[in-house]
Amino acid sequence: MPTLAERLGYGAGAKLVILTCDDLGFCHAANVGVYEAMRGGLATSASLMVPCPWARGAAAEYRGEDVGVHLTLNAELDLYRWGPITQAPSLLDGDGGFPRTVHDVWDHADLDEVRRECRAQVERAILWGFDVSHLDAHLGALQFRPEFFDVYLELAVEFRLPIRLSGADGEAHAGFPFRRLAADEGVVFPDQLVRAAGMGSDGALLDAVADLGPGVTEICVHPAVATPELFALCADWPARVHDHELMAGDGPLRAALDDAGVTLLGYRPLRGLMRG
Repeated sequence: MPTLAERLGYGAGAKLVILTCDDLGFCHAANVGVYEAMRGGLATSASLMVPCPWARGAAAEYRGEDVGVHLTLNAELDLYRWGPITQAPSLLDGDGGFPRTVHDVWDHADLDEVRRECRAQVERAILWGFDVSHLDAHLGALQFRPEFFDVYLELAVEFRLPIRLSGADGEAHAGFPFRRLAADEGVVFPDQLVRAAGMGSDGALLDAVADLGPGVTEICVHPAVATPELFALCADWPARVHDHELMAGDGPLRAALDDAGVTLLGYRPLRGLMRG
């Protein structure tokens, strides 16, 4: 069987990287940071949190970039809240937003409401004018439980979109073979996933780039610009600002990618395989 790189028209030994900015729409600072990372930096893709307060602002600033939908069932922050865009009582916590934890979703969510909510998020992104390139799941809520993964996979098939999936370690954690199940349905996904995990993570990230093997690897970051809004919203704001700096086009990440012989691409070529 040809590798994913070969199906995309590259050699079997090619090192291909999708640099994705999560949390577009999360807040104004995230919108500025994500679009700057895509338009003047290294980022090749982003994912939109449709239910978040600044998602409509992200749509207003959209210029055709490679943007997917970050399917959202959680509002994890204590004071900054967002909730379902459909009537979904089982997806509400006591103060009217999504549950704060993934386990709360898994324990209480009605799957029909989950399916309806996630489909509505994709449809709203399309209505706003996004040329949706892929799907991924906020906090992994749709990936690590079989019944929720079924919804994730169903939407990928319905909209003919590639998805983000964790690697073999994620499968071991989940306890079921979600990568094989996706492949059996003809759904395309990157070969590996690397997450930048906050302040000080750039050393580990640069090491991961240096050690990249052949295939398609997705690297996820959460860039945002430093503003009073961001400082007030979330305690992890230094990591988000750091990710924005990491995405600068002339920084150490660019040098590491060049040294490793990496080719950057977005999710649209993977979407093309599913729709070809």
